Amino acid sequence: MAYDASDLRSTLPSSTATVAAPERFSGSEHVQFRDLAPVEKGTGVSTWYARGQNFVVGYSELDGTATFSRRDQPDEYVVLLTDDDLSATVQDVSVSGKTMIVVPPGDSTVTITGKGRVVRLLTTRSADIAALAVNAGSYDEPHENIPPFQPWPEPVGGYRVRTYDLTVPPLSNPPFRLYRCTTFMVNFIDPKQGPRDPAKMSPHKHDDFEQCSIVLAGQYVHHIRWPWTTNKANWRADEHENVFAPAVTVIPPPSLHTSEAIGPDTNHLVDVFSPPRFDFSAMEGWVFNADDYPAPSGA
Repeated sequence: MAYDASDLRSTLPSSTATVAAPERFSGSEHVQFRDLAPVEKGTGVSTWYARGQNFVVGYSELDGTATFSRRDQPDEYVVLLTDDDLSATVQDVSVSGKTMIVVPPGDSTVTITGKGRVVRLLTTRSADIAALAVNAGSYDEPHENIPPFQPWPEPVGGYRVRTYDLTVPPLSNPPFRLYRCTTFMVNFIDPKQGPRDPAKMSPHKHDDFEQCSIVLAGQYVHHIRWPWTTNKANWRADEHENVFAPAVTVIPPPSLHTSEAIGPDTNHLVDVFSPPRFDFSAMEGWVFNADDYPAPSGA
């Protein structure tokens, strides 16, 4: 890990588990929706899908009203209203503005009105949604170094619609805004103006989970480097992938990576993990709704 000493990520706990160094590595996924026709298109709404090993991202651009329904949904899913001009109703719960909505398993209907961008996050247990991902074929075989998906414990008080304000003050440094449920962790960072300082990058790696970076605005370069092993046949070339919003990048373990905003105006990136991250969850006060969603025993 390479964090500035003032960045609290420099104090993240390190794994003490003895894990054999991997010999094989999967590639990254870069899906630039702006270059693709929408998978679904209705009056005032266009939707694209991309996936990782455990999750599917549904990205919609809305100008009007759209309804998203699920029947026999096997687990919790997340809806992100990423713009101030959006409002949503789920069951008897109504919200407006930038909000994270956690929808319980079973039957549900989410009605969203306004103009802006909507992100839905479902696990790949929703096979019908996973099949819509433009990169679904990449996961015909499981990717390397990712353990089988295990949901986190049920929420305190049982499953119900829960909502979280995405405009509350973030942590100070790093300026994260972290929420979790049984299936996802979302880091809703505020938009930034202009390019990132190239002298203040943060290359780091994850041993056993993918990172999903959703670019909502601007332009980024995802810098990714894989380990070298004794078998040169398994080596992968470094990547410096230039992506424009809207886009989804899935960064595989255990690659070293960092993302660099390079757009001259507004740049906005949101990170998603499925299931939630143990290391962030171990940091006192980092996860804003930890009281609602307990961590697994011994996490």
